[in-house]
Amino acid sequence: MATPLTLKLDVPVTSGRILLHCCCAPCSGAILECMLANGLRPAIFFSNSNIFPEEEYVKRRAEIVRYAALFGLQVIDDEYNHESWLEAVRGLENEPERGARCTQCFRFRLLRAARYAADNGFDVLTTTLASSRWKDLAQVDAAGEWACSGLPVVWWGQNWRKGGLQPRRDEIVREQGFYNQIFCGCEFCK
Repeated sequence: MATPLTLKLDVPVTSGRILLHCCCAPCSGAILECMLANGLRPAIFFSNSNIFPEEEYVKRRAEIVRYAALFGLQVIDDEYNHESWLEAVRGLENEPERGARCTQCFRFRLLRAARYAADNGFDVLTTTLASSRWKDLAQVDAAGEWACSGLPVVWWGQNWRKGGLQPRRDEIVREQGFYNQIFCGCEFCK
C-alpha cells in the first residue's frame, strides 16, 4: 500500500463531527485516507437512491462497508427509495450528464445527508461526489450549499480531485480490488 496522502485540508470548522456523503467506495478511497491522515474521522453516509437496479446499489454499498471496516469507520445506510428519486428528477430524464437532472439528483441526495447530519449532531457535511472527474464541481458545491442552507450544518465544498487524490484513488481501486462501475448508477446517464 502506498503512503497515505498528507494534503493539508482546510476544514470549515475547527471542531465537530463530519458526515461524508459517499457515492461509492472507489470515489471514497483516497478521500478517507486523506481525511484520516489529517486526523479526521468522518462517519460515512451512503445515500444513493439514484442507483438502479437495487442489486447495483447493494454491490456498491457492500464495497464501502468493506473499506470503512478497515479503518473502523461508521457507515450509515440511508433508506433506498428509488421511487422518490424518480419523482425528484421527473421531466429531466433526457437531460445530458452535468445538466439539470444531475443538479436535482445532487440536491436530493445531499438534502437527505444534510437533514441526517442536523438530526444527529454532525456539524460539517462534505461529499465524495466532488472527486469524480465526470461531475461538475460547481454544480456539486451549489447543491451542497443549497442542502445545508437553513440547517445547523456547515457545507464543506472541498475539491477532492487535487493534491494527488485522483491518481491515489486509482491506486486504491487496484489495491482493494474494488467493484468499480463505469457510470453513476442512474439509469438515464447510460
